[in-house]
Amino acid sequence: MSKTSFPAIGTTAQLLVTDPAAITEADTLLRAFLADLDLACSRFRDDSELSIVNRVGGGSDVDPVLFAALRVALRAAEDTDGLVDPTLGRSMIAIGYDRSFADVPPSSARRVRPVRPLAAWRKIVLEPRTRSVTLPRGVALDLGATAKAWAADVAANTIADRLGCGVLVNLGGDLAVAGPAPADGWRVRVTADHTISTGGQVVAVRSGGLATSSTTVRTWRRADAVLHHVLDPATGLPARRIWRYVSVAAPDCLTANTAATAALVLGHAAPDWLAERDLAARLVAADGTVTAIAGWPAATLSTREVA
Repeated sequence: MSKTSFPAIGTTAQLLVTDPAAITEADTLLRAFLADLDLACSRFRDDSELSIVNRVGGGSDVDPVLFAALRVALRAAEDTDGLVDPTLGRSMIAIGYDRSFADVPPSSARRVRPVRPLAAWRKIVLEPRTRSVTLPRGVALDLGATAKAWAADVAANTIADRLGCGVLVNLGGDLAVAGPAPADGWRVRVTADHTISTGGQVVAVRSGGLATSSTTVRTWRRADAVLHHVLDPATGLPARRIWRYVSVAAPDCLTANTAATAALVLGHAAPDWLAERDLAARLVAADGTVTAIAGWPAATLSTREVA
């Protein structure tokens, strides 16, 4: 087995392959795809296709990566009845997430004036034949809730198909696997911060996807409020911090991350929502209490996680 990692799309990309001879080509494929994704879908680049579409309210013959990512985002909105909404770009800017997270000022005395969402995702028009996009007036797209997870799925499957080996792609906590897994599965530590090698729970992943969404890792302060990047589409403000983080396993990373994000927005209603969809999940509450749903592996030690 071989692995590599590198900074990309505002996070850390991690790549593991079961065949050491494949790591160089796999790394090249992943880097190229993520570069295309960034140029197509970044909200923080003036020259990205997404920024252009947001500025002019749409476009025709848009980049195929953006068009595919937008179709995925609208499907996630439909599947969650708008809990995961791609039209929160203006709300994100209003709370201060208007640049790559590394450049967001950690604190400011200025109070947030939220932009109430328009709940307009149903009014976005996509024309596949011409790859045209039409946005409702006043709408700005933000694909942060879905594009990274979708990219993990695409990258893992593409590399496995091309190189014929087992592959794990982890994009900042959005993890997809493809091809033959190691005999005991891919050993993955599930925790709020993917850069920390302690805490959480180690699980074995053999297929599909695993995603974690958190209210505690990407945070900043405005006046007396601590903000995070998961917005409630009903208010345009960060979702109430009922859960420190939520991890979901699913047939693919996109489904897993969509559900984890929706769970943070749902708050106390999340366990029932996940159970109704038979999605295995691990929810860690603000006080550290752990709730396991729909067959998530039992913890070996405590049902409470230390902050």
